[in-house]
Amino acid sequence: MEEEIKDKEFSFSKYAWKQFRINKPAMWSLRLLGFLIVLALLSPIIANDKPVYCKYKGETLFPAVSFYTKAEIRNPDEKLDIIQYDIADWKHMDLESAWWPLCAYVPYKSDFNNADYISPWGAQVFTDDKGETIAIPLKFRHWLGTNKKGEDVLSGLIHGTKISLTIGVFSMMLASFIGVFLGALAGYFGDKRLQTTRAKFWLLIIGTFVAYFYAFLVRGTILQDALSTSGFRFFVQLLISVVIFIGIIYLFNLFSKIFNRVPFLNKKVFVPVDMLVSRSVEILNSLPKLILIISLSVIAKPSVWNIVLIIGLTNWTDIARLTRAEFLRTSQLDYVQAGKSLGLSEFRIIFRHALPNSIAPAFIAIAFGIAGAILIESGLSFLGIGVAADSVTWGSLLSAARENFNAWWLVLFPGGAIFLTVTMYNLIGEGLRDALDPRLKR
Repeated sequence: MEEEIKDKEFSFSKYAWKQFRINKPAMWSLRLLGFLIVLALLSPIIANDKPVYCKYKGETLFPAVSFYTKAEIRNPDEKLDIIQYDIADWKHMDLESAWWPLCAYVPYKSDFNNADYISPWGAQVFTDDKGETIAIPLKFRHWLGTNKKGEDVLSGLIHGTKISLTIGVFSMMLASFIGVFLGALAGYFGDKRLQTTRAKFWLLIIGTFVAYFYAFLVRGTILQDALSTSGFRFFVQLLISVVIFIGIIYLFNLFSKIFNRVPFLNKKVFVPVDMLVSRSVEILNSLPKLILIISLSVIAKPSVWNIVLIIGLTNWTDIARLTRAEFLRTSQLDYVQAGKSLGLSEFRIIFRHALPNSIAPAFIAIAFGIAGAILIESGLSFLGIGVAADSVTWGSLLSAARENFNAWWLVLFPGGAIFLTVTMYNLIGEGLRDALDPRLKR
């Protein structure tokens, strides 16, 4: 009786989570990922050259977490002092008390007293409020050293975490949407399950070429200019092109109703959805992907969202293949056939019933894909064609080490962060692969 109750209460999600927890490397990687997410979200507070809390001339201020850009302090002589938060020299102000962040620096602000590659345990100096050069206080020390300009490496690592995780996650979200959608259609319909009339099929093919010509080729210069300007403008122009593309396809679909009156054109034919998607995947996989990404990055204006678009639009093929393979199996199961017999729409069967039971392999590809996206972004930033010049990333920190091979800390710490994060995502991917495979029982 107890075994029957346990069988009824069986949940694959609980089973998968239990299996995942057994994998210690994957669990520790998941904890580390949580730590990196918190670090990325709190990076403006953890690494900041403004105090979190301070008391100045009797007034309590919170410069690092304040929504205001300035503070007005009235002196005893009724004179008004205006302190601009972003340009005030907080380290040399006569503060009555202060709580400083763990790293009292921000990227791309130089400490000229400690410029020209100061190592983590090298001698570091500080100019006090009297203008005297003294040994640097612990709260202002550069714990991971500085680069040629005196910029703090630790603050760069902390703020670079946010950019690396953002690019990795959002680029794979875009790739997942494309890959899952196309893979689901290819696996569910195949080449012999979606029928339409000859008129509609041939007008769809002709309309696709016409729509592509007017939506993308004619507007190619506009799209290229938008890509070189900003990611948001490119997204808007790309959305306009997609609307034009869909609109032309819709017009050709309306025209097909006229041609359907011809008996020959009204006969049913199969739409080779699987063949079209599979050939698209093969064409994209046949291209040298790294060279393609570098070429698009050179054309585009360096920005985080341009990199997200470029990586997302070129890395959906593995997700599509895995989703297609899973849908080929799922589409033959009894509950899918029952849905058809009940008269449910194809859209509802695919995305409401079949997809939740076919998405597991895609999660594994997404985890590995995020690791690959972080590596790609680091490589592009190392070459100087990644994000904007005023944004610090792990790759740009590594690039600074090329000017001085003796500055080992510029190689060790950013390189270690990239290695650790990529390994972490790979271990999570392997943990998901083992946990979501019901054949592997421990």
